[in-house]
Amino acid sequence: MLDTTTRSIVHSACPHDCPSTCALEVEKIDTHHIGRIRGAAANSYTSGVICEKVSRYAERVHHPDRLAQPLKRQGAKGGEFTPLSWESALDEVADQFIRAAQRLGSEAVWPLYYAGTMGLVQRDGIERLRHVMRYSRQHSTICTALVDAGWNAGVGAKMGPDPREMADADLIIVWGGNPASTQVNVMTHIARARRERKAHLVVVDPYRSSTAKVADTHVMLKPGTDGALACAIMHVLFRDGNADREYMRRHADVPDELEAHLSSRTPQWAAAITGLTVTEIETVAKLYGTTQRAFIRVGYGFSRSRNGAANVHAVSCLATVGGKWQFKGGGTFYSNRDIYKIKETLINGSDCLDPSIRLLDMSRVGPVLTGDKSDLGSGPPVTAMLVQNMNPAVVCPDSRAVRAGFMRDDLFVCVHEQFMTDTAKLADIVLPATTFLEHDDMYRGGGHSFFQVTRKVIEPYAEARENHYVICELAKRLGARHRGFDMTAWEIIDESLKLSGYPDAATLHHDRWIDRQPAFDQAHFINGFPTSDGKFHFKPDWKARGKYHAQMPALPDHMASIEIADDGHPFRLMTSPARSYLNSTFTETPTSQKREQKPTALIHPDDCAELHIATGERVEVGNQRGAIIVRAKTFDGLQRGVIVIESVWPNSAFEGGIGVNSLTGADPGAPNGGAAFHDSAVWIKKIGAPSGV
Repeated sequence: MLDTTTRSIVHSACPHDCPSTCALEVEKIDTHHIGRIRGAAANSYTSGVICEKVSRYAERVHHPDRLAQPLKRQGAKGGEFTPLSWESALDEVADQFIRAAQRLGSEAVWPLYYAGTMGLVQRDGIERLRHVMRYSRQHSTICTALVDAGWNAGVGAKMGPDPREMADADLIIVWGGNPASTQVNVMTHIARARRERKAHLVVVDPYRSSTAKVADTHVMLKPGTDGALACAIMHVLFRDGNADREYMRRHADVPDELEAHLSSRTPQWAAAITGLTVTEIETVAKLYGTTQRAFIRVGYGFSRSRNGAANVHAVSCLATVGGKWQFKGGGTFYSNRDIYKIKETLINGSDCLDPSIRLLDMSRVGPVLTGDKSDLGSGPPVTAMLVQNMNPAVVCPDSRAVRAGFMRDDLFVCVHEQFMTDTAKLADIVLPATTFLEHDDMYRGGGHSFFQVTRKVIEPYAEARENHYVICELAKRLGARHRGFDMTAWEIIDESLKLSGYPDAATLHHDRWIDRQPAFDQAHFINGFPTSDGKFHFKPDWKARGKYHAQMPALPDHMASIEIADDGHPFRLMTSPARSYLNSTFTETPTSQKREQKPTALIHPDDCAELHIATGERVEVGNQRGAIIVRAKTFDGLQRGVIVIESVWPNSAFEGGIGVNSLTGADPGAPNGGAAFHDSAVWIKKIGAPSGV
């Protein structure tokens, strides 16, 4: 029986891979149990609202399938595991890393991680071990490489208008995002603008998402064509006198060259590319051009295409052409990551970084682990790995190659995880990990401006240990030397904050958060953009953005580099986020499973009729990379020739045991790499009636 006499409300912050980083109020029942989680009402961004996934976090933290003790593989990979002690497990991991480095050099070891937690200490400490030990570096492309490149090419830094200003806008355009499912707080501020200002909500998205369903206008374009739409809107702004030429003269690099370039990017031109009508394009262009307080919220979705960076850059140009940055409730917002200025050397060991150590692209785990020389270069194969905060067997492109790589007999893998994920099943050693409620950390928000420091709320489950503990214990065994290995997580937080000019950790924890939103003039670039010349760049220096720069258009344009549908692959596939999952997190919780039910392909009714497919029937979706079986559902909220499979499901949810990313290519997006999750050409065929499973 739970001891409820110590029940209290404790503050924390959501750690998951989402820009919201919500401020939380956690119902602490006793030292080992929590109840409900609510959004912090006193935080002006979270405003008391959080997603349903996190509100039911007790379902996850107290799940009976959580990993409770270290495990060692017995027999073939993907087989059975037996328990062992922490000491023995860490000894074996360190021994395998030492052997790999002795045989082939330190670059044979590749620590791999991402954003299973967004806490700076628990997420990024693995970098400290990497740099000190000279292990292969990680090119972190899987989520933001494409959108970052496109945004920074024009604006110059990840910052912008206060996202709370959406409540002051008269027009809000959510471009390439689905915040009703993935950033619920955005909808709070949109709702206020609609209620108090009668603001008009436009959603630009290839399918009728949860957000598009509640929009005043849904611009339902073909995937990968956002750049064409943005160019046509700018064409209309120039044509109709709604371009702010005086603003561009002061704040942009080549406005005259841009205007001449866009003279041929008419609504008729864009209609042929996007599948929209000329009237739809003209309508949204007029709405944007004639609304002073027009706020564009840039999402991640439309960047996850081979031309994603070009698309984002084109959309980022709109507020400069229209002069919208000048007004409260106007401009464009993507992320505030660059406003925090945290000195992270103690965390990530950047003082030990050697840039000559090879850099391996995390979006190309499959090619890396199957020996692609374009990735490995002249260095050795990867023969030892530590995986934290990531489930590459499910979330990485070309998952058949990913699985083949992890199945190599000569590859040793240690996975530090909360559950027995698809990646953990392929490991040699599995270590149980804490949740965010069971360790200390600090968080910066990308989708807002709050920095938060948190302490553990409850004691770790069973033998679960924090990421920081694992990194420091391995460092001892490997002979790694760095101050960060000799400090607690809390000590690192405290010193890093002081070095960064922040209050100390205890003060920030007591105050719950600190708002780092820049003043209006800085956030709206009134005195110039954070670029080398202080101007917005319509004509970016793409060469400075990455090695694939030669593919990029000189000026905003439709970049025709997407995987084109053809006779053999007549459909374009998007793998948009399912509402109840967050990447591969929450796929184990019963309420999320109940809501999502099973992997389903949303297909236009006319396409279903042509293929003689009915809702509920099993269909095979495939391309040259592989094929999967899902259930079909007729859905008129997308264009013909487009299908959506909301994801990311575990591989075990699919017949055949391989998931949707087996259809996703691992070729890097220009200019600096990045995964093209919404850019696959596929075929569909009916394979049977409902089987009842």
